Amino acid sequence: MAADSTARAPENGSVQKTDLDNGLQVLLKESHLAPVASFWIFYRVGSRNEMPGGTGISHWVEHMLFKGTDRYPQGSFDKAVARAGGAFNGMTWQDWTTYFETFPAERIELALDVESDRMANAIFDADETESERSVIISEREGSENSYRWLLNTEMQAAAFQTHPYRHPVIGWKHDLLTMGRDDLYEHYRTFYTPTNAVAVAVGDFDGAQMADRIDHYFGSLAGGPVVPEMRLEEPEQRAERRIVLRGTDQTSYFGLAFHAPAAQHADFFALTVLDSILSGAKGMGLFGGGSSNRSNRLYRALVDKELAVGVSSSFMPTIDPYLFGFSATLAREVTHQELEDAIWAEIERMQEEPVTAEELEKAIKQTKAQFAYSSESVTNQAYWLGFSEMIADSDWFAGWLANLEAVTADDIQRVAQTWFSRSKQTVGWYLPE
Repeated sequence: MAADSTARAPENGSVQKTDLDNGLQVLLKESHLAPVASFWIFYRVGSRNEMPGGTGISHWVEHMLFKGTDRYPQGSFDKAVARAGGAFNGMTWQDWTTYFETFPAERIELALDVESDRMANAIFDADETESERSVIISEREGSENSYRWLLNTEMQAAAFQTHPYRHPVIGWKHDLLTMGRDDLYEHYRTFYTPTNAVAVAVGDFDGAQMADRIDHYFGSLAGGPVVPEMRLEEPEQRAERRIVLRGTDQTSYFGLAFHAPAAQHADFFALTVLDSILSGAKGMGLFGGGSSNRSNRLYRALVDKELAVGVSSSFMPTIDPYLFGFSATLAREVTHQELEDAIWAEIERMQEEPVTAEELEKAIKQTKAQFAYSSESVTNQAYWLGFSEMIADSDWFAGWLANLEAVTADDIQRVAQTWFSRSKQTVGWYLPE
């Protein structure tokens, strides 16, 4: 099935966008700085698409696609990647699942071959499914050893009453114990299809030739069923919610969360800058990173004053409204109420006083720097393009810097007043027994 290469001309700089007849979206970007190329497949499925009884299924299916096909039995692709000098991985998040390979440019066709094959022909062997059940349950039990993880999980479940964002990506343990091979295979056949996917290639190749090769490997695949529409809207939170967790860890933890807007909301960029003012600009790329937070508001107010040994805020782009969070590790002899009051003092300061021009300029500059750092490699550039298409669209990605630079001190004060209130907070205390 031929690619509709004339339907949408290259836009947003050097990004070329095409669609295959089977619905697969294709994003291509040439980069000839090094003889390297990266290929990604993003699927529009994650924990956002899961219901009670099936939580964690997307993450489990992601694991199963590494278990091989008839053409690439388990382990054969790993060896082929090693011989070709490449790297590969896969991951599942709330809004998406993705797989990628980065190779020397002349070997990138191997990525197209394996991704098109497992998009249609993953085996889902019954014994392998049971083996992977044990692996994933062990992974979850390992996370449960962290009381910080447990606190965050309980807070997330309390903050959302109806939206699937309340579920951990790895799933609830009972669901992991009761799902079976047929459940996984049905999920795979529903969501892992060309019509529900975006292919992204960035690197040292000719764009027209790459489009032809993607069409060769993916164009003959059936588009797949109509994906169930997610009509989701979390009810407005009208009362504060509190979680108190107790355990054997002798370190005390604190969490605070507010409902916050989706990536395409007009307030998204102002809250991104506010987050940077509070605790430093965050790494926006695949492998994290961030600027030093020692000169930012939360560090000065809590760590410098010995109320906490560590503190941070967090805000990320999502399809649907998610959370703006605060997290802290308490210093010894400090009570949770003292720390909570100190964080609220900083929130109210944001609401009552405009941030200084110096703070605003620094926060925007740091966030722009993190954007630049996270877009340096072809791997991260491909990730950014696909990620943006998942949670918004390529116009959102193209306008990132301009929207960031347009944020004003009045915007910061307004969004602090709009999104942070005591009646809409979800608070978590971890107390050592």
